[in-house]
Amino acid sequence: MAPPPPAPTPAARLLREYGWDLMLGSIAAFYAVMVPYTKVEESFNVQAMHDILYHNHHIEKYDHLEFPGVVPRTFIGALVIAILSSPAVLIIRVFHVPKIYSLLAVRLVLGCVILTTLRLFRVEVKRKFGRHVEAFFVVLTAIQFHVLFYSTRPLPNILALALVNLAYSFWFKGNYLRTLQALIVAAVVFRCDMILLLGTIGAALLLSRSFSLMEAIKCCISTALLCIGFTVLVDSIMWQRILWPEFEVFWFNSVLNRSSEWGTHSIHWYFTSALPRSMLVAYPLCLVGALLDRRIVPYVLPVTLFVVLYSKLPHKELRFIIAAVPMLNVSASLAANRLYNNRKKSGWNFLYVLMLGAFLASLGYSAVSFMASYSNYPGGHALKALHEADSSMKEKVLHIDVLTAMSGVSRFCENEYPWRYSKEEDISIEEYQNRNFTYLLNEHRYVSGYKCLFGVDGFSRARIQPRFPPLSLVKVPKVFAHGNTGDPGVLSLDWPGCP
Repeated sequence: MAPPPPAPTPAARLLREYGWDLMLGSIAAFYAVMVPYTKVEESFNVQAMHDILYHNHHIEKYDHLEFPGVVPRTFIGALVIAILSSPAVLIIRVFHVPKIYSLLAVRLVLGCVILTTLRLFRVEVKRKFGRHVEAFFVVLTAIQFHVLFYSTRPLPNILALALVNLAYSFWFKGNYLRTLQALIVAAVVFRCDMILLLGTIGAALLLSRSFSLMEAIKCCISTALLCIGFTVLVDSIMWQRILWPEFEVFWFNSVLNRSSEWGTHSIHWYFTSALPRSMLVAYPLCLVGALLDRRIVPYVLPVTLFVVLYSKLPHKELRFIIAAVPMLNVSASLAANRLYNNRKKSGWNFLYVLMLGAFLASLGYSAVSFMASYSNYPGGHALKALHEADSSMKEKVLHIDVLTAMSGVSRFCENEYPWRYSKEEDISIEEYQNRNFTYLLNEHRYVSGYKCLFGVDGFSRARIQPRFPPLSLVKVPKVFAHGNTGDPGVLSLDWPGCP
């Protein structure tokens, strides 16, 4: 009789249990570390996290009272992430580490939350379809750029994604009322548009008689009222007026349809641009998976219908439908698994090799997307360069214009004394010379009364070229640093000059 196999070591057991999470977490952390800055879409939650961590109960100092934005957003997500990251931020403050590391801390904590909910979904994928489908699900997620890149970015869509992943895991597990509850929390608190996903999944569950209509009504109303009460309580305190943020967002975007002021796309844009870019090889595989394995159709169909309904709104962004990607990836994983299992059969082997080539192409596209994103935050890079160039203890006032603030600058990027900052808006280019700013960061190459110290390039477009690599990134100067010509301390420093 052969001796029993040796028991796995604790490290082997840990790797077997959490290896996939370590892989996805490492990629998400790499993106966060390499691209630590945030853009305008993330500004509310970023500033809210900063103010909760650094101003605590002194709400009168909070950024949103000075710069409220177009519509109010909820503080609940920022509050949860700030509380979870507060121990790390406390250490950073005690040792006087630059605040940018606090931004990295809150982003990594957010990433842990998102990937934890994705793990719960992945475990249910393994239980329902097997470990090979689980493996392909992880690999497809890893070679896609957007899900892991966005997983650490404090967007309302990403905060809602945590609850959508949770809903998907409940759905696969058979806890149908819990599925509805998770989606209701996402819609009422974080993203009102999740009501479309709630509607399509809820309708599918009703048609399959997973629960009765009365059970659904009781569950939805009780959960919605509880969530409305909670968000109104918290956000009315923070905004210092009675409000339900997501209702105001719904009214602005859907009833008034004013979101189209920020640009519009054709009705098919999600299916011809957003999903192909976000899913890559998984996009065609998703359709194949639904044709090869009918078990996934009841899950993919409501999610696809959610994207169809969302396409009716003229203003479109990829992040709006990112909640559909994890479920569609499951369908793609089923197709990849079928190709893998039949790889030695005639005809199938060619398709399998073709799929592997598409995997590599997707990985290459994600690498290019990362490099483009790295160059997409010129404001943050310019502020960092200015801080490093002037380390004197003389007090200096820096004005940051709207473009710079929108392209990487947040309060986490600010230094303590002797630096002071102004984000005053609507200052004409002629008025700067009458103001006593030490430095300017703005989009203008020339400003009267100031010397252009350096410029920072930003991503402009990708260009195809007839050599290797076949794709190159075109960068142009987007943010310029200027020094006051009346300040001899500024002019005495060594500056590279503007291109």
